[in-house]
Amino acid sequence: MQNEMVDLQIFVPKVTFEQIPIKNLVSNQEYQRNLSKGHVLRMAQNFDIYQVNPVKVSRRNGINYVFNGQHTIESVAAVSGSRETPVWCMVYDDIDYQHEAEIFANQQRFTKALTPYEIFMANIEAGMDKQLIIKELVESYQLTISGSKNTSGTICAVSALEFIFDKLGYHTLDRTLRLAVNAWEGEPNSLGSNMLKAIARLIAAFGDDLKDEQFYERVGSHSAKEIIRNAKER
Repeated sequence: MQNEMVDLQIFVPKVTFEQIPIKNLVSNQEYQRNLSKGHVLRMAQNFDIYQVNPVKVSRRNGINYVFNGQHTIESVAAVSGSRETPVWCMVYDDIDYQHEAEIFANQQRFTKALTPYEIFMANIEAGMDKQLIIKELVESYQLTISGSKNTSGTICAVSALEFIFDKLGYHTLDRTLRLAVNAWEGEPNSLGSNMLKAIARLIAAFGDDLKDEQFYERVGSHSAKEIIRNAKER
């Protein structure tokens, strides 16, 4: 009975959805961040209509003030080549400047960002080639990719895997995993981000001059934990 007495409409924002041309939107309020041209360029280069969120607008004195989405509208303008392009807006008619600033300051406060592992696995589900290739390569060494704390035979350093693949190539990542696995047999410390990147950089620097057997003999004779500890001390 108590739940039936609650007005559920209080949980619904009092907004209207409108398509407003970018030229009719203002986003120069003092509380906002400076517009990042680099961020706008990256958004434009990777533009995906399904990633465009509604822009939050406060309509005061007939002017449409953007308080969330300034980079969105600029990226749409850049891709479309026109500020006549409309974007979907959530229009609030009942908030003032101070309330806008408060909302802007707190809008990301309780937002939980996706972890690299969560993004990686979502890309796996989406069938993205890069992540599928990396996953198959990792599993070919009887290793698994995990989002939890490293245990034997697991890699949590998803960002390191993608970094090596992107910057140094598939074959460098392949050899990095081979050297790590054969030297330390999947010991957790050997599969961390710093260790994998360090091995990859050795491979990139020395190429074929870096002999696998010499690596196992000279580097693999020391535990990964010992190497990490010595590196920190230095």
